[in-house]
Amino acid sequence: MSEPRESMRRIVVAGGGQVGVLAAIGLRRALPNCEVVVIGLPPDRAAFADHSATALPFTNKLHDRLGIEETQLVLAAGGSHRLALRYFGWGGEGQHGTMPYGGTADPALQTRFAQQWGGGPRNIAGERPAGSLAEVLADAGRFAPPPPDTDTPLSQVEYALRWNPPAYRDLLIGLAQQMRVAHVQGRIAAIEPDGRGGVAAVAIEGQGRIEADLFVDCSGCGAVIASALSEFVAIDWDDTLPVRRVLLAPPGQAMLALEDRVSLLADGWLSEQAGRDGLQAVLAVGEGVSDEAAARALRSEPLAVIPVSPGCAREPWIGNVVALGDAAARFEPLGFLNLDLAHRQLALLLEMLPGREIVPLERAEYNRRAGLMFDTVRDTLALHYASPRARDVFPGIEPPDAVRVALDQYVRRGRLPFREEAPLLKQEQMELLAALGFAQGQAPQHRTMDPREMEAAQAEFGAKAKAALEFAPPYDRWMASVLQPKA
Repeated sequence: MSEPRESMRRIVVAGGGQVGVLAAIGLRRALPNCEVVVIGLPPDRAAFADHSATALPFTNKLHDRLGIEETQLVLAAGGSHRLALRYFGWGGEGQHGTMPYGGTADPALQTRFAQQWGGGPRNIAGERPAGSLAEVLADAGRFAPPPPDTDTPLSQVEYALRWNPPAYRDLLIGLAQQMRVAHVQGRIAAIEPDGRGGVAAVAIEGQGRIEADLFVDCSGCGAVIASALSEFVAIDWDDTLPVRRVLLAPPGQAMLALEDRVSLLADGWLSEQAGRDGLQAVLAVGEGVSDEAAARALRSEPLAVIPVSPGCAREPWIGNVVALGDAAARFEPLGFLNLDLAHRQLALLLEMLPGREIVPLERAEYNRRAGLMFDTVRDTLALHYASPRARDVFPGIEPPDAVRVALDQYVRRGRLPFREEAPLLKQEQMELLAALGFAQGQAPQHRTMDPREMEAAQAEFGAKAKAALEFAPPYDRWMASVLQPKA
C-alpha cells in the first residue's frame, strides 16, 4: 500500500506584484495547512505580467477557482470587459480585422466565410460580416456578464477583463491577508543551496533567514532566486521576436469599450487598451527606430521606455524552485499574453503541487507542459510578425517551423494543426490569422458543401445574434447601474 505523502510546511513566494500575490493566494487555498510567505521585492518595471492591466478569458476561470469575484474587480479595481481585439494594418494599408474571443462555433458558417471572404476566385467585395456573438455585441456596444446559473442568449459569449493594476493588486493583498498569507519586506541578501540542485533558505536584509520546502520565483525578468541555480538556462527568442523597446504613453481619457486595438504603423505596433481610468497606449519598436520617430508614433513623450530581450527558461522548475511569470518567460505585451501565460503556469502548478519530497517525474511533466506553453506563446506572437505588412515593418525575422506549417495549412487547406497548451482556442487562432490579413483556404471536403447547409448556419447565427442584441443592454448603461451607490 502507498503511504500518503508528507505535505509541505512552508512555501516562499519571491515577488509582491500581482503575479506573486495571486500565486500566494492559490497556494494557500490549495494547501491550507501550509505556511505561505511572500517576499515583497522591489517591483521590476520590465515585468509586463506584473504590470498588466488585463489578461485573456482563462483568467476569469482562475479567479473563480480562487474565490475572486468579478463584481469585486468591477467595483474595487476599475474592472471592465473586452469581447474582441481589433487589428489594423497588419495585412496592408487600410486592412483591418477582428479577433473575438470564443470564435465561431459552427463549421458550416466558417466554411461560408472562407468561400466568400477568403482568398481565391470566390472572394467578394465588401466588409466581412461578424462571425461571432462577441463581435456582434462589440460592434453594437451592448453587453452584460451573463449570470452563471441561468441560460441566456449571452451564456456562450467569452470575454476578458481589464482592471487598474495597483487597485487589483491591493484587492489581492486584502484577500491574501484574510487568508493569513505572511509578508516579509526586503531584498534577498543571500541564497543558500540545499545540495540537491535547489534552495534550502534565503536571507532577507534586516529580516533574517527563511527556510522553505518550495520557492516560487515571481520576481520578474531577473528571476532572482531561479537564476542563482547552476542549472537555470535562458533560451533566447531574439531571432523570432523583433521588438527591442516598448514605450508607455501617459494615460489618456477614460474610455468604456468592448474592444481593444492593435495597429501596425510604419515604425512598429501600437496597442490601445480602453479602461475606466484612462486609455493605455503602448508602442513597440525594433532596432533602428529613433527616439524622435518613436515619440511621433506614440503621439506623446513616453512615460517610460522599457528594453525587451525576449526569451524563456529552458526549465522553469529546477530542484524546489519554480519560476512564474516574467521570471520564466519575457516578451513584448502583444495580444495581452503576458499575464495569461503567468496564470496558466500558476494553474498548472496548482494542478501538480508536490509533497515535501518532490518527485522528479512530476517536475519533468510540469517542465514539459510549461515548455509547450512557452513555445505556443512565442509562435502566437511570431504569427503577427509573419503577417503581410509586418514583414516590411520588422524585416529579417524568420518564423519558427511550427509557424510555417500553421500558415501553410491555413492558407492551403483552411485548417490549423493541433497545438497542446496553446493560449488561444483553435477558432480564435483562425480568427487571428484572418484579422492579420492571411487568406483562409478550404479543405477539399468543404468545397462541395451544400450551400443550403451554409445558409441554414447563417440563418441560425443571425437568430442568435438578434436574440443577444435584444437581451444585452448598452454596456455604458449596465456599467452605470453597477456603479450606482445602493440605497
